[in-house]
Amino acid sequence: MAEARMVDSCVIRRQTGETTDADGHVTPVFVTIYTGKCRVMSRAVATSSPNSGQQRVDLLTLEVHIPVSVTAAAANDDVEITASRDADLVGKHFRVDNLSHKTDLTARRLPVEERVS
Repeated sequence: MAEARMVDSCVIRRQTGETTDADGHVTPVFVTIYTGKCRVMSRAVATSSPNSGQQRVDLLTLEVHIPVSVTAAAANDDVEITASRDADLVGKHFRVDNLSHKTDLTARRLPVEERVS
């Protein structure tokens, strides 16, 4: 049933190195770990707003769910959403924070944060 709700698609990649061209521009090199269905979910119902000096900072924790059979994901992997019913998600990149483990998983729930650069 968990997989039936995975209506988005994603690609999970891991950086394996980098190349540098003659002008000194560095380009990361990735290997694809997983391509397939997924689901993007909020782990927290509400945002928290810790004070950072005088500025309010809203934090929202997200998860990307993938089938439980996928065991190759690791911390720092890049997750790109390639298709979604939410058009705003398509093309977004997330970084896997860590992995959570438990008995009787119905899906791999990857805590992620959005990559903005």
